Amino acid sequence: MTLILGIESSCDETAAAVVADGRQILSNVVASQINLHAKYGGVVPELASREHLRQIVPVVREALELAGLSLNDLDAIAVTRGPGLIGSLLVGVTYGKVLAMSAGKPLIPVNHLEGHVHAVLLEAHLAAREPALPAVCLIVSGGHTVLYDVHAAASDGGRVTQFSYRRIGQTRDDAAGEAYDKVAKLLALGFPGGPVIDQLATGAGKDALAASNAIRFGRVKMKGNPYDFSFSGLKTAVLYYVRAHPELAPEIEARAQALREGRRKVAELLPLCTPQALALLVSFQNAVVDELVSRTLAAAEESTARSILVSGGVAANSQLRRTFESEAGKRGLDVFFPSRALSTDNAAMIAAAAYPRFLAGERASLDLNAEASLPLA
Repeated sequence: MTLILGIESSCDETAAAVVADGRQILSNVVASQINLHAKYGGVVPELASREHLRQIVPVVREALELAGLSLNDLDAIAVTRGPGLIGSLLVGVTYGKVLAMSAGKPLIPVNHLEGHVHAVLLEAHLAAREPALPAVCLIVSGGHTVLYDVHAAASDGGRVTQFSYRRIGQTRDDAAGEAYDKVAKLLALGFPGGPVIDQLATGAGKDALAASNAIRFGRVKMKGNPYDFSFSGLKTAVLYYVRAHPELAPEIEARAQALREGRRKVAELLPLCTPQALALLVSFQNAVVDELVSRTLAAAEESTARSILVSGGVAANSQLRRTFESEAGKRGLDVFFPSRALSTDNAAMIAAAAYPRFLAGERASLDLNAEASLPLA
């Protein structure tokens, strides 16, 4: 049994996990910074790196304790090299190198995006329902919106031991999760915006749903690569709508006051939302989900994909999951998601992604450095 400790610190979660043979999660610890950044409406890089410094030692210690292991029991240490916030990445990479050197263990660098691919594969194995490759994978989060072709590069005994990736499309401006956060900030709904908007839009009443028919946002036609995404225009359209409807100002201020008082739960914000505001959220989410699903399905239909993988923080969105399952099913394609716990940044996916690289003999030297814009393909 190969035991790998994974360390993840690419943004605002300090995480460590131990995974056996790339499939069995022995521990998975995540220290979130949501409360720290909520007052700013987004992640503040300097605060994030400082919090990583405070959390990384106890988080790694807890992951080992929960797994019932010591450093000496491990076969390797894996760390997220990039992409991400450079200050945050450096904390994880530096600590990973220190652990590897002190314990005499091999160090395996992992691309954060590949980790999200393996979050889906890890969850699928736990459910005993392996996705067929090749697959099209949509990675959608606050920092990334990108499409990949995922192929099996090598296998052993029916299990894929090496993967290859080809980028099909990517966002040309804002990531989908970033658009959620910015719209939530504009409407005083708190941070992170994705879960709040999803719950409010999903629970919108009949009046709000009827009103949403009058607030339709245009779909983006991409020149060049039809599988690229763009969410900046949609975010701006919401801004213009708010400016054109000053009657929304009082409720926005009421919600802003609620946030200042620490009232951030959906149940506390919902009474402060009019049907018109809820209609705006429904229309915004419909537009985002339509962009993500339609371009992903188009890419799958144009390729040799046998299944679709969806990962990243926005993959936890309930409407996105329902729409993907419905539309992919009509086309005879299976769609796979990680659990909500594995959708957001975590270290189990980093340890799982490191396993095939460990088998392939990939090792990093102690001069390994973080790379904020590290490409996957």
